[in-house]
Amino acid sequence: MTDITIATHSGNFHADDVFSIAALKQVLPSFKLIRTRDKALIADADIVVDVGGEYDAETGRFDHHQRGGAGERENGIPYSSFGLIWKKYGVEICQGNHEVANSVDAGLVSTIDAIDCGHVEGVSKGISLSQTISMFNPTWQEDSHFDSCFDEAVDFAARVLTRFIASANGGISAKSIVAKAIEDADDPRVIVLHQYTPWKRTVHALSKEALYMVYPSDTGQWRIQAVPVELGSFEDRKSLPAPWAGLSDQALKDVTGIDDAMFCHNGLFIAGAESFESVMKMAAMALEA
Repeated sequence: MTDITIATHSGNFHADDVFSIAALKQVLPSFKLIRTRDKALIADADIVVDVGGEYDAETGRFDHHQRGGAGERENGIPYSSFGLIWKKYGVEICQGNHEVANSVDAGLVSTIDAIDCGHVEGVSKGISLSQTISMFNPTWQEDSHFDSCFDEAVDFAARVLTRFIASANGGISAKSIVAKAIEDADDPRVIVLHQYTPWKRTVHALSKEALYMVYPSDTGQWRIQAVPVELGSFEDRKSLPAPWAGLSDQALKDVTGIDDAMFCHNGLFIAGAESFESVMKMAAMALEA
C-alpha cells in the first residue's frame, strides 16, 4: 500500500493533467490518485496537479490557474501543470539526460502547455494531441464515468510520452554519426551514411553544401535522397534529374544506364539502386544534371 497521494481535479480533463499523471507514473512506482475539487482532500495530498491555485515544486503543488500563472519559458510559452511537472521531473524521467528532456519539452510538453494556456501563436493547426486527449472524455450520450475515462487517457499518454522520449534520444544520439559523415565526405555535396540515422536536423545545422544523402535501406538496398531547403519543406536544394521522375525497374535502367537502378519517386526527392556503387553513380549524375 503506497503512502503517496496525488490529487488532480475531477470532471472534464485535458492533456495537461492527463500527461502530468502519465509523467509522474514514470518516477513514482505507485501512488493513490484522487480526482476531486474538495479543498480538504487537496490540502492533504502529497502532490497536487492542475488544481489548488498554488505552484510550489518543493511542496508538490503544480497548479497554474492562480492569478499571475506559474511562469513562462524564455520563448514566452507559459507553463501549464504538465510543464511544471516536466520542469521538476523531466530530467529524471529521461535518465539524467538534460538534452533529451529539453527536446521532449520543445516537441511535446511546451505545445500542450501552449494550447492549455491559450498561447496558440505558432502552434500547428489541425487535430492536435491535446484534442485527442480531450476526446477520451465521455460524451453526453455515454454512460462512462469520467475517472475511468481519465485512466484510459493516462495509459494512452504514457505510451505517447515514452515514444517521444525514445525519439528524442534517438535523434540526439544520431548527431555525432551524421556530423562525422559530413566531416568524412569526399564531396561535401554528397554525404554517405553507412547505417540509416536521422540526419535532416544535423545536416541543416552543419552543412550548407550538402545536396544529397546516401544511406542503406532496411532491406539492404541503397537510397539517395535530396536535402530539403529547410526542415519540413517539400522543396529540395537540388532535385534528382527530371527525366527520372516516376520511373522504376527497366524504364529507370534504360534512362540512367545503371543496371540495378530500382526506382525514382515522382517528386524527385528519393531514388534507389541495389548497390552502393550504383547509387553513388546516381549521385554523380544528379550533380551534373
